[in-house]
Amino acid sequence: VQVVESGGGLVQVGGSLRLSCVASGLTFSRYVLTWNRQRPGKSREVVAVISSAGSSTNYADAAKGRFTISRDNAKNTGYLQMDNLKPENTAVYYCNVGGDYWGKGIQVTVSS
Repeated sequence: VQVVESGGGLVQVGGSLRLSCVASGLTFSRYVLTWNRQRPGKSREVVAVISSAGSSTNYADAAKGRFTISRDNAKNTGYLQMDNLKPENTAVYYCNVGGDYWGKGIQVTVSS
């Protein structure tokens, strides 16, 4: 199983990024997908969750109203649209599939 994130980078305050997560080696449509983040000096935490079929989503308080999680099961891909980014959103973002499979993470840096 392989999980690979992309789409991170450096963005200014108020900007947007869309993270992608491509999974292979498993039946992607069977698994819940989460986006997680780890800020410097902090523990890893869940940002958003989407059900296997994409019909249900849930967000951490810090992500509500600005982040949108989605998925395309035909493409084995999950997404995290992040809008109106703030410096406190700076972190390494990780995709997790099914609770067991993690990507290596991707850096998001929001500059003020």
